[in-house]
Parts: sequence; structure tokens; C-alpha cells
Amino acid sequence: MKTLNCSDAGFDCKGVIKANSVEEVLQQAAIHAKEVHGVAVTPELAAQIATLIKDEKEESRN
Repeated sequence: MKTLNCSDAGFDCKGVIKANSVEEVLQQAAIHAKEVHGVAVTPELAAQIATLIKDEKEESRN
């Protein structure tokens, strides 16, 4: 399972996106960013966000 904490992307937001793949997380993150934060995710922004996605196992160790 892959996870992304919205706060890791610089937003004051407790949202957490979980999905089976990086691609799914990015799709969900783009929807969240637009609906909740009014931000359109560009390909460049998606590439930056992808670096913030973690395996859930890593997340539970921190």
C-alpha cells in the first residue's frame, strides 16, 4: 500500500491518500488538490508529489 500525507506536500491538511500504486495515489491526489485546495496538479507538480509517496510499511515505522 502506498500513502501520501497531504501535509508533506506543503498544505495545512490532515488528508492521507492510500492506494495500491503510485499512479493511483497521484490520481487521487490530483482530485483532492483540486476539490479541497483549488490547485491543479501539473505534470511537474505530480513528479514532485511522487517523491513524497511512501510505502505504508515505512510510514508505520516512523
